Amino acid sequence: MEQETEILQVSRLFKVLADKTRLKILLALKKGELNVTTIGEVVEMEQSAVSHQLKLLRDNRVVKSRREGKTVLYSLDDHHVLDILEQTFEHIHHS
Repeated sequence: MEQETEILQVSRLFKVLADKTRLKILLALKKGELNVTTIGEVVEMEQSAVSHQLKLLRDNRVVKSRREGKTVLYSLDDHHVLDILEQTFEHIHHS
């Protein structure tokens, strides 16, 4: 992959992760799969607003979804997402 393309993708990922609401959603998903209603309760947002944020996270391959009957469950796309978050929190606590 060309370096310029990689830089653009990294920049896009950090923009997605830079939003406070999306970070709250990701931290909620750290514990496992959740549906939109539960995520909305955890982050104290309306379901429609949560759905909008989840679409953005899904489009950027940060979260994934799967259907179980009528319910759609969301989870972190892979362990790399959790690694990025954990490393970032470690960095801000480093003195």
